[in-house]
Amino acid sequence: MNAPTPPAAGPRKSRRNNGRPAPRAPHPLLLTLHELHPGVFGPRAVPLKVGIFDELRAAHPEQLPAETLKAALGDHTRSTRYLEAVASGLPRHGLDGQPVEPVAPEHVHHAILELHRRKGGSPQARERALKQLVENIERSGLGRDGYRERFGQHPASQALVDEALSFLAHKAARHEALSRAFQASGKSREEFAEMYGLSPAEVATLA
Repeated sequence: MNAPTPPAAGPRKSRRNNGRPAPRAPHPLLLTLHELHPGVFGPRAVPLKVGIFDELRAAHPEQLPAETLKAALGDHTRSTRYLEAVASGLPRHGLDGQPVEPVAPEHVHHAILELHRRKGGSPQARERALKQLVENIERSGLGRDGYRERFGQHPASQALVDEALSFLAHKAARHEALSRAFQASGKSREEFAEMYGLSPAEVATLA
C-alpha cells in the first residue's frame, strides 16, 4: 500500500541557482501527523483548535518531540492551503476532526490579507479577498462601524475594508428599499418575487 501523501506545508525558503526563493519540501513530521489524525491533517485543511499543540504532545509524547512538532505546526499553519481554510470561515477543529469553535474575526481578517498579498493583488485575488471580507464582517457581529474601527485603520487593509463595507452598505440599503416596497405592495411573496426577479426565499427575508 502506498504511503499517504503528506499535506502541503508553508514555504521554507531555499535558493535556486538564479537566487530566487523556492519552497522546500514539507516538514517530515507532517506525514506522521497525517497518519495519526487524518481528520485535521489530511487532504482537506481545516483550522486547528487553540491548544492543539499541548493535546498532540499529551497524546503522542514519543512520536512528536516538542521542538520538532512546533516547527511542523508552524509550517502547516503558514501554508497557503491552511490560510485558505481560515479565510473561508471554517470553524476550528479538534483532533477527532470535529468542529469545536469559530475562528476569531481578527484571525480570519489577517488570513484574507495574507492570501491577497501572496497572490500579488491580481483582480481575481482582490475579488476573492473582498468576498471573504464581506463574509467575515457579516459573521463577526461587529457591524460595519465596529469592523472599520477594529480593522480598517491599517494602511495595508484600509482600501479593501472600505470597499467591502461600501458593498455591505449598498446591500443594506437595497434590502431596506425592497422591504418597504414589499410591505406597501400588498402582493404575496411569490408575486413580489416574480415582479423583482427574486426567489420566494429572498422575499421571506423582507417580511
